[in-house]
Amino acid sequence: MKLEHFQTQKERSKMSETLANLGIALRNHALTNNRVAPTALNEVLDQEFESRNQRADLGEELELRRLAENQFFGFGKLQPLIDDSSIEEIWINAPNQIFVARSGLSSRLDLSMSSAEVSGVVERMLRLTGRRLDRSSPFVDASLPDGSRLHVVIPEITRSHWSVNIRKFPRKTYSMDDLVRFGSATESQSEFLKRAIREKANLLVSGATQAGKTTVLSALLCALDSTERLISVEETFEIRAEISDWVALQTRQSNLEGVGEVTLRRLIKEALRMRPTRLVVGEVREAEALDLLIALNSGLPGLCTIHANSAEDAILKLSTLPLLSGQNIPADFVQPTIAACIDYVVHCHLDQQGRRSIAQIAEVLPFDGKLSTRAVQC
Repeated sequence: MKLEHFQTQKERSKMSETLANLGIALRNHALTNNRVAPTALNEVLDQEFESRNQRADLGEELELRRLAENQFFGFGKLQPLIDDSSIEEIWINAPNQIFVARSGLSSRLDLSMSSAEVSGVVERMLRLTGRRLDRSSPFVDASLPDGSRLHVVIPEITRSHWSVNIRKFPRKTYSMDDLVRFGSATESQSEFLKRAIREKANLLVSGATQAGKTTVLSALLCALDSTERLISVEETFEIRAEISDWVALQTRQSNLEGVGEVTLRRLIKEALRMRPTRLVVGEVREAEALDLLIALNSGLPGLCTIHANSAEDAILKLSTLPLLSGQNIPADFVQPTIAACIDYVVHCHLDQQGRRSIAQIAEVLPFDGKLSTRAVQC
């Protein structure tokens, strides 16, 4: 994303200087006149244009206003990318290495930022979330106001630059019928899965990164009966649901004193006290898989996602995660429990052309000494 009206290096340098001067003038003006920030910005911009010997053309004036609003009240040079609905993800490897993904395919942008701009934008994003990022806590996950997920890693964990990922999610909640229309699911797959939801089957949605697991999970939730009470737990808010009786919970970091952390394991236990008729876990990665299985084994229907290369791999992975709990949990307990609790695995796939689809629906077979699945013909 270039500065459209300021193509040459000289013009871009002049614009950066203008924005810096506007920032100083804005702070002084807001303090002196006790104005709210947007009003102060408009007044400062009006003064800027009036002070020029030659009046700026309309295009330049509009561009400067847009850049100033992004700089002081938005997320700087990243704001147009966040606003662009065709962009699925934004990531920064270095200030001069900025990438985006559109329709599942990535590309590098002709855009650069300074290190100070990158850190300043991230700090502005985190200011809205209450989460922190420092040497003692060099990773952070947070939700932005539009629902996008922010992930940041800082040096010395990274080699030299801040690593920033912004995963955007559809602003609209898609139903299974929508996925059929997009070509991401067949009509028979849609009908089978909607029937499974109505029959309170327990579903595990699997796939690789960016395969569309959360989108499929949210689409499945559209098939819930309006009388259900949904409780969802996630690391950061990503799930979308069109149901009135829904409480969404997310984890929390510990504070500077090292206390106050809220884990997924804790959230699953708390969710069981909230009278759910359906439990959803955004993703299982570690020992929280044990708490999920215990909840499902109690008769509470639920759904969750997991990273895996196939439906069978998803079940095998789910059988190993509870062993990370550090408790004396034998495989002889875990595997039969999975076979009894998980009814179907919905495996999502992202192909080389960036197309996402439900590649397979597999039924988890009764336990006969080993975990196994069978493809559902639909």
